[in-house]
Amino acid sequence: MPCPKIGPIFTMQQSPDKQYQAQRITLIGAAIDAVLGVLKIIFGILAHSSALVADGIHSLSDLLTDFLVVAIIKYSHQEPDEEHPWGHARFETIGTVILGCILVAVAGAMAFESISTLIKSEVIPLPEWPALVIAAISVGAKEVIFRYTLAVGKRIKSDLIIANAWHSRTDAFSSIIVFVGVAGAMSGLIWLDALAAVIVAFIVAKIGWELTWKSIQELVDTALPEAKITAYTDVIMKVEGILSVHSFKSRTMGSQSLLEMHLQVAPHLSASEGHFIGDKAVIMLMSEFEDIGHIIFHIDTYDDEAEFNGSHILPVRTEISHLLWEHLDEIGQPDLGISRLVLFYRNDSVEIELMLLDNPVNKSIDLDDLESRLNQLFQQHEWFRSIHLWQGTQPAKL
Repeated sequence: MPCPKIGPIFTMQQSPDKQYQAQRITLIGAAIDAVLGVLKIIFGILAHSSALVADGIHSLSDLLTDFLVVAIIKYSHQEPDEEHPWGHARFETIGTVILGCILVAVAGAMAFESISTLIKSEVIPLPEWPALVIAAISVGAKEVIFRYTLAVGKRIKSDLIIANAWHSRTDAFSSIIVFVGVAGAMSGLIWLDALAAVIVAFIVAKIGWELTWKSIQELVDTALPEAKITAYTDVIMKVEGILSVHSFKSRTMGSQSLLEMHLQVAPHLSASEGHFIGDKAVIMLMSEFEDIGHIIFHIDTYDDEAEFNGSHILPVRTEISHLLWEHLDEIGQPDLGISRLVLFYRNDSVEIELMLLDNPVNKSIDLDDLESRLNQLFQQHEWFRSIHLWQGTQPAKL
């Protein structure tokens, strides 16, 4: 029988241990961000460094990021439920959009204030040495948390944690800029501190925009990169029995990749064998790529992406059965004993196999002649491809 075009949905969930590790490292980073943020703002005010104050606000905004990540990890990896059958990963995306917008807004306010300071001709107090010390401490601390977070992210294979690690590395870069700005201002280049604050603001805005844009692309179901689709396809084509992969659709949900594809198999395979082959493809994909969250596959017995001739309207089983009895009546075989009628649908034609009962009446029939006459009668139908008759046990097909 032809294989139906419906496949199961396979889902992979993150383990509780991985969630614990992700939450733990994020909370450690949050504690460091909180301490650094407060120190930068306090000493930035006392040491007359607007760049350090701006970087302190940046660190506190990172604290918001850390808490958001913790909440997302806890909620977005919950099991699918009745209201969210595809899981909760979209909450991670929505939260990222909100966070990105907040970062852009904070950056705009920081840049506006610093540019206003540059334009004004007021006397600006020179930054003092404590600002340099705090900026140096910030660079060291953020580099340590970057390396630690990145190691954990790679170990548990979490894109979210890896992204948060690189966010910490960006914070270290911004602290370096602050250090240079404060040092320059103390050397007599008073405007350099305010300029450094503007640069930090642009860094924050860039991060916010990138987070927002990436999440918007996910929300509108943007496809995965072509290189990744090619890698998936290469693995699928290693499965014995798969002739081609087509109608490949992909999207992301949080850190997970969602895939839907049509797998073409030989037209004479049974439905169970076709689905077994599809299951094998899914198992290979999920063992090879841990980013995959869901897979839906459809089993095809022909390439349904090929051009379809609208003049060929394929009949259903009841129509074909009715025509078969009409033609049998025409050739004087209205009482033919039929055991099974098997239909193999292609994109523009139908192949018929007829299993006859193994009884004395059927044994007296010339099967070759009957098959030839039925082929001639069915030729008048545009959709017809061929008809084959078997008696008793069908011969094995290799």
